[in-house]
Order: sequence, then structure tokens, then C-alpha cells
Amino acid sequence: MGEGEPAAEAVKPPVKRGGGDPATRGRTTIADGVVEKIAGLAARDVVGVHTMGSGFARTLGAVRDRVPGGGRAATATRGVKAEVGEVQTALDLEIVVDYGVAIAEVARAVRENVISAVERMTGLEVVEVNIAVSDVKLPDEDGEDEEAEPRLQ
Repeated sequence: MGEGEPAAEAVKPPVKRGGGDPATRGRTTIADGVVEKIAGLAARDVVGVHTMGSGFARTLGAVRDRVPGGGRAATATRGVKAEVGEVQTALDLEIVVDYGVAIAEVARAVRENVISAVERMTGLEVVEVNIAVSDVKLPDEDGEDEEAEPRLQ
């Protein structure tokens, strides 16, 4: 190098802070109630599922729905119990099916829909979905547990 030439500075690579993939920095936890809501909504989407929960749970839910602030959140999780770990979850569902449907087929469809929705939305592995059919809704039964809008006369 001559005397009038500027000194060449070494180009430093940009400093990478934190190291590693940003997606691996930190932890994500998912509450049981979140998984219960997802599973409850996914189960209700299956044709042949009349409602969720036992008769007693539905009665309590109907009372709670009428109380201001009692909430729709309780309705979404009625009949669903989740145990959530760090990477896996297990679910217990209690359903009421419509009369005339093939219960085994409805249960299979509920399992598939619930597993698909929970795994897609949470990234958790669903290790089991236990389904208890607590009742059959007969066509001639009145819909006291259905959430119908009040009719004006």
C-alpha cells in the first residue's frame, strides 16, 4: 500500500444475536381450556352429534347461559375434558347423538375431526380421544336443551 491510499478495513460479518432459529427461542404453553374449546367446536361440527355433555351438564349449562356473563365459553367446552402436556394432549368427550345414526361412524368422525383440528391449531400430538355416548336424541323429544331463539308472538 502506498502512502496516499486509504487503509482497507476488514469487513466484519453482521453480528447474529441470540443464536439459532427464532422459533426455538422461548416456550409456548397452551391451556387445557383452549384445547377443550377447539375439540368441543370440532365435535359439534360432525353430523349426528346432537349436543355435548350429560343431561346434568346441559341443564347446568342452560342455567349458566341465562345468567349475564355466564358465557358462551362454557357452552363450547361442555362435555369436553383435556389433559395437556408439553407436546401431547388426551381428550375425553361426552356426546349425545341423534336417533338413527350409526354411533360407531359418528364416533370415528368425531375422533378424526377433533384430532385434525387440535393438532392443526395447537401443534400438540393428540394421543387419544375417548368418547362416551351419554344419550340418544329421539325425534319426538322436545328441544329443551337446544339453544333456540325465543319466538315473538
